[in-house]
Amino acid sequence: MNTHSSAGGLSRRALLRGGLAVGGLGAAAGLSGCSSPLAAGLAGSPLNTGTVTFWNLFGGGDGVRLQTMLDQYSANHGPSSLQSATFAWGNPYYTKVSLATIGDKPPDVAVAHLTRAANLAEAGLLTPITADMLSLVDLTSTDFNQKVWQAQKVNGQDWVVPLDTHPFVMFYNTDVCEKAGLLDSDGKLKEIQGQEAFEAALTAAKQATGGVGLTVSNIGDFASPWRFFQTLYSQREGSTPFLGDSGTKITMNDDLVVSTLAYIQKLANAGLINKAADYAGAQTQMFTGKSAFYCEGEWEITTAQGIEGLKFGMVPIPTVFDMPAAQADSHTFILPKMERTDAQMQRAMGFIKSMLDQSLTWAKGGHIPAYLPTLNSAEYKALEPQADYASAADDAVYDSPAWYSGSGSNFETIVGAAIGLVQQGLSSPEQALASMKSQLQTYANTANPL
Repeated sequence: MNTHSSAGGLSRRALLRGGLAVGGLGAAAGLSGCSSPLAAGLAGSPLNTGTVTFWNLFGGGDGVRLQTMLDQYSANHGPSSLQSATFAWGNPYYTKVSLATIGDKPPDVAVAHLTRAANLAEAGLLTPITADMLSLVDLTSTDFNQKVWQAQKVNGQDWVVPLDTHPFVMFYNTDVCEKAGLLDSDGKLKEIQGQEAFEAALTAAKQATGGVGLTVSNIGDFASPWRFFQTLYSQREGSTPFLGDSGTKITMNDDLVVSTLAYIQKLANAGLINKAADYAGAQTQMFTGKSAFYCEGEWEITTAQGIEGLKFGMVPIPTVFDMPAAQADSHTFILPKMERTDAQMQRAMGFIKSMLDQSLTWAKGGHIPAYLPTLNSAEYKALEPQADYASAADDAVYDSPAWYSGSGSNFETIVGAAIGLVQQGLSSPEQALASMKSQLQTYANTANPL
């Protein structure tokens, strides 16, 4: 990985480190974002002995559930045991984590998407997770879903402690599906497998609603079109990752990209899925019975549960093509690189273990626990509809690692925009492929800025 500028031989990291040192309080305080209590620690003034500093990017229902978990940690360890800060989701958050680590002012523990942690690890900004560290809190690698555990490895090393898997799933309106004859005797959605069965279900749903069968956001939203496409594309025999060699090569299967885009456009042209809908509009159609199905991340369970009178279920995306697959990411805990005493390491790992022990609270917001004692518990298996789509974690497909890919990334913006235009009928699949490859090549040719 090239971390050197073209002039002077200074690395970007060295320049940033120097900038933070010169900037002093002003530079460090700028990292504190919306949480002023943490600014003292960032600016170098001493924290209380035993305090864990923790950064995250959770808002909405996730943020509320996380706060419940943090409150429990504080109740167990004392009012001065934790200082937490929440920052803006996506690139702004990862920039703050990177700069703080480069400037020797990182938090003890932070959240990272699995798809963004790889770049931090390759840049030397993380402390690797070892078996000895896990053992400090009676954990081993076998305590976690092995799909996510294997996916987080970089160069054979472990870098994160996974909290969950959050896949793209399919919501269904129970009343509409009953009218369309799509429910079994238990009131659950009948299995849908294969193109013919999928299109038949969408057709029956369209007839029942008078609208469309399925909705997925594609206006003002780049992530959802990518997740929908990536799920279908990854179900196809012969599909290859979009990127290779840490994002320096474009490795997608062009023919399958074009034919998968053509399939999405075919469904839209037939009125089986929407041509155009923003994020709120896509879910509102399902919530109000104007579509039977809605594809989105499972976190929207909280929104659906808040709709009075709505009866709904959730299942993995049907296997439309050759094999089950669902685009997914995982929230994980990372230890930004810093010198830690034995006591600091014990506290950091103890905090992480406390969060894992509260995975059921987290799961109520839709995310599938990565921690097997929770995933396999009777309490989780009794959660509905959460338990109905838990198998999607085993079929998770993570975005290709690159400095410009992952959740909330430039990659999602580029590819998602092109896919959305195809669904809207404003671009051909071939034009979309050319646009993707042209824009991605620029990033593939650009050295990792870290």
